[in-house]
Amino acid sequence: MESVTPWPPIGWEARTWVPSVPSDLVSRRVRERHRGPYDSAVVPRIAAQQVHLPSAILAIADEASIEIARFDAESGARLAPFGAILLRSESTSSSRIENLTSGAKAVALAELGATDQRNAVEIVGNVHAMQTAIDLSGHLDENLVLAMHSALMSAVDSESAGQWRTEQVWIGGDSYGPHGATFVPPHHDHVPEAMADLMAFTRRDDIPILAHSAISHAQFETIHPFTDGNGRTGRALIHSMLRAKELTPNVTVPIAAGLLTDVDAYFSALTAYRAGDLAPIVTAVAEASFAAITNARQLVSEISGTRQRWDSMIRVRPQAMSWRVADLALRIPVFDTETLARELGTTASNALRALSPLVEAGILTEFTGMRRNRMWQAREILDALDAFAARAGRRSLG
Repeated sequence: MESVTPWPPIGWEARTWVPSVPSDLVSRRVRERHRGPYDSAVVPRIAAQQVHLPSAILAIADEASIEIARFDAESGARLAPFGAILLRSESTSSSRIENLTSGAKAVALAELGATDQRNAVEIVGNVHAMQTAIDLSGHLDENLVLAMHSALMSAVDSESAGQWRTEQVWIGGDSYGPHGATFVPPHHDHVPEAMADLMAFTRRDDIPILAHSAISHAQFETIHPFTDGNGRTGRALIHSMLRAKELTPNVTVPIAAGLLTDVDAYFSALTAYRAGDLAPIVTAVAEASFAAITNARQLVSEISGTRQRWDSMIRVRPQAMSWRVADLALRIPVFDTETLARELGTTASNALRALSPLVEAGILTEFTGMRRNRMWQAREILDALDAFAARAGRRSLG
């Protein structure tokens, strides 16, 4: 059997629990269950920790990295805006892991500020977090993490957005206290130092990229530095690292869509990491990459085919602005007049004239039925995005 140097597991420390909920609001049984000290995790420092993985696990991660790089090159070479399309798809998939689901049209409406549907608004926040992860990937430090979290949570929790937590959190159990929880992350006093150590680890250049990203993600989830949004921020960190280390210079490979094929295995891998076993989380991220790329290739193929079909349906001169409207509809499949004019860099009247040939061809449809505040949709693109999301939850993509 191959021998590898063990990864340090988490430790534990006893902490005194001071309930934030008045005792007269809960039963005596609940009060008794949460009496006395509780144990919270103490995460090991990993900035200089040597990473040793079995050769079989390294081989899987290396194979996945090759596929990721190949898909990134394929998608980046296309004229269609697949960077934006795939980033939104990954944001939706990552949110779905946290049981936040919404259709492509609802998410698009939330991006326009045209709906207050909570799940859609939160998914848009994740789109912003993912974009921040990519935009600031040249700076792998604590400020990047805080910026991602701020982008994620500002619309739903402005007070805690972009702030390390200042209270104890726990996973599982009940809302009154940490006693009986499945996992109690480090006390909030330890968060700043633990995050500084983690981000120093992310900046190393001596670890295979995909394994490095998976381990960093698992350490992040163990620290659990925020009161909410940890999973989505932690998965965005993976993409910051893949971009920073130039494995994905062009697009966002929707790894979370692959994780959706076996969420239980993903969560079990995070649990195994806390016990000092790196192999499951590296394997989970690598296997998720294969599933994600298979699904994403189908999405790219469907959208490319749709765009080519539109070319034969639009009857305008080659230099007409209408072609730009067609390209815009791939990236923003629901839009209003203001958005259309802004994206085209023209007046509202000129934008509407450019839009008209696509409406006449049935490519775009107005769906409000109103004379004012009208909005249009590219139904085929929305359907392709919803189909991608549906496939992401299947173990078999056939």
